[in-house]
Amino acid sequence: MLVLTQGDPASIAPEITAAVWQKLRQSGPAFVYIGDPSLLERRIPVQPIRYLADGADVFSHALPVIPLPLAAPPAMGEPDRRNAASVIESIRQAVELTLSGEASAMITNPISKDVVQGAGFRHPGHTSYLAELCQTPGDEVMLLAGPSLKVVPITVHVALRNAITQLSTDLIIRTARTVAAGLRRDFGIPHPRLAFAGLNPHAGEHGLMGDEEQNIIIPALNTLRQEGMTVSGPLPADTMFTPHARSQYDVALCMYHDQGLIPLKTLDMAEGVNVTLGLPIIRTSPDHGTAFDIAGQNKADPRSLEAAIRLAATLAENRRKHA
Repeated sequence: MLVLTQGDPASIAPEITAAVWQKLRQSGPAFVYIGDPSLLERRIPVQPIRYLADGADVFSHALPVIPLPLAAPPAMGEPDRRNAASVIESIRQAVELTLSGEASAMITNPISKDVVQGAGFRHPGHTSYLAELCQTPGDEVMLLAGPSLKVVPITVHVALRNAITQLSTDLIIRTARTVAAGLRRDFGIPHPRLAFAGLNPHAGEHGLMGDEEQNIIIPALNTLRQEGMTVSGPLPADTMFTPHARSQYDVALCMYHDQGLIPLKTLDMAEGVNVTLGLPIIRTSPDHGTAFDIAGQNKADPRSLEAAIRLAATLAENRRKHA
C-alpha cells in the first residue's frame, strides 16, 4: 500500500488528489491519504480509516483517509500558516509508516516552503526533512524522472554563485555513487550509464572558458571510472539533451539546478516526477509546486501526481525484487 501526504491544503493538492483517485480507483495502484477528510469529501467519496492495511478494501469505492485535522478552514489559493503543523505532521506520519514497512512507498503532495518555514520548519523543502526523519542527513539526492529524461542536479536550491562555490570533486563522487546505487536497486538498471554536464560553456573548452572541468569534474569522473562505473563527460550542456545524446545515457548529472531542470521540464513537464535517492524508503513527488493562483478552479493538471504514484509503485516492486 502506498501513502500520500496532504500537501498544502490551500493549494492544488486536494483537487489533483481527487482527480488521481478517480483515475486509479479501479486499476490502482491504491494509496491512502493522510490529511483532513474535509478537503476531499465534497469532491469524491472518502472513508476514514485507522490502519493503513484497511485501505486496500476501501480504495475502489472511496479514498481511504487517515484523518489529520486542520487548525483552520482553508481558503483555496490563500496559504495559512496556522495549518503548517498539519502539513508537517502528514509528512512525518508518512515517513513513519514507510520506515516501518506498513507502506511500500510514500508520495508527497506539494507544500509551500514559505508557509512551513514561517511556522518554524528549518528545512529548505521536503528532501532534507525526509533525510532527517530517516536519520540519513546528507545522503539524499534529488532525481527528476520523466518519460524522456532523468536528471540529477548536483547542487540544488542555492543561488548560482553559491552553487559554483559548493561544487567539488568529492560532492560529484558522492552524488554519483548514490545515483548509481539507486538506479540499480530502484529503477532496475543493472549497469547504469551516467553522463555529466560541464559547468562552463562548451564544457570549458580545455580551460579557455573556465577551469572547473579540469580541476573539479574530470578528477571526479576518473575516480568513478576506476570504481567501474560507466560515465561520460564532461559534456557541453547545450548539446547533451538532444534525442541522440539522450539515448547514450540513463541519467544526466548536472552541475546546478536549472541546468538539469530546464530540459526535464521542457520535455516532460506534465509527467515529471521528483524521486529522492539515498533514503532507506522510497519517496516520489509531482514535479511542480502549489500553484496557489489556480487552486480550487479545477484547472490543475493531475498527470504529474499520477505519474508519481505509478512510479512509486514500480520502484517499490523493483526494490523488493532487488532485495
